[in-house]
Amino acid sequence: MAYDDQLAERVRQLLPGDRTFSEQAMFGGLAFLVGGHMAVVVSGKGGLMVRTDHDVAQACVAKGSARFAEMRGRNLRGWLRIDPDGLKTDQNLARWVELGTNFATALPPKH
Repeated sequence: MAYDDQLAERVRQLLPGDRTFSEQAMFGGLAFLVGGHMAVVVSGKGGLMVRTDHDVAQACVAKGSARFAEMRGRNLRGWLRIDPDGLKTDQNLARWVELGTNFATALPPKH
């Protein structure tokens, strides 16, 4: 399944202009990177994957607003999956994009 082009464009519109962002096709989706680190991924399986601190991820899952992202049946530490229904409003999408970009921005840049 190809990723959602409209969702990818909505993510692009939310990215601040003062950071170095790049895009890269990965895992059937489109990853948005900050300083070489993945922040969010418009998933080829639908919805969004968001990278964040493991404790923050656990809190989001406990609230029911997201679930852990999985690969090969295992939870990916520090990665959330947000289903398309949780991304319908710009406000909800902005919250998830901000969470991922803030986490990636705090990491040392890759060279």
